[in-house]
Amino acid sequence: MPKPYPKEFRDDVVRVARQREEGVTIKQVATDFGISESCLTNWIPIADRDAGIRPGPSAADAGERREAKRRIRLLEQENEVLRRAAAYLSQANIAPQ
Repeated sequence: MPKPYPKEFRDDVVRVARQREEGVTIKQVATDFGISESCLTNWIPIADRDAGIRPGPSAADAGERREAKRRIRLLEQENEVLRRAAAYLSQANIAPQ
């Protein structure tokens, strides 16, 4: 996966794309900045969500959700380990002596 562009760069490119003059296409703006047209067309809706122009989760919300899912997965793994340990120990306690 290629290294992501810095946020300041993405913000500048999106700003220029929004303020482009009549007759200047998104493709020309992308070419001027050395990125692909599809990259720029992906950045514009993301910037709109972050600015509150479009509905949907912002980048911060997505980061929090990703972190919460990671934490839930870790807790589920810990819970499974404890469940297995409890089952093992309960079997050891009822074994005939």
